[in-house]
Amino acid sequence: MQKITPCLWFDDNAEEAVNFYTGIFKNSKIGKVSRYGESTHGEKGRVMTIAFELEGLSYLALNGGPHFKFSEAISLMVHCDTQQEIDSYWEKLLAGGGKESQCGWLKDKFGLSWQIVPSALPELISATVPERAERAMQALMKMVKIDIAALKRASEQS
Repeated sequence: MQKITPCLWFDDNAEEAVNFYTGIFKNSKIGKVSRYGESTHGEKGRVMTIAFELEGLSYLALNGGPHFKFSEAISLMVHCDTQQEIDSYWEKLLAGGGKESQCGWLKDKFGLSWQIVPSALPELISATVPERAERAMQALMKMVKIDIAALKRASEQS
């Protein structure tokens, strides 16, 4: 068991969210489901929590009611090796009512924030030649979905 597990609070659609996420990521699975009982605050028999994994990282989804909502203060970052991978996750996570933001950020239909970024991004924006890093950063700041080739072109300009 991993030492720290993110718990994602949903109003009453944790099961739908978990099915959505595990349908997007190839290396995923749904684990133990617990249900509200007699001595809990939720409706008896309704899903309370669902353990699940995405790409080897464990999460817990909780149907906790309408008290709390997701914000951009926390996001899940997906590192992608290719533009095809970026495009695929971008499209799938926006499906059903998600919203694009900027610099590779989006919110899915449940309001959870994601960053879909190229694995090469840290190297591009912290290049040993400061001018290259600055050009890559300037290009990044103009993007919604990240374009790897455009970032590399911006970095390599003279």
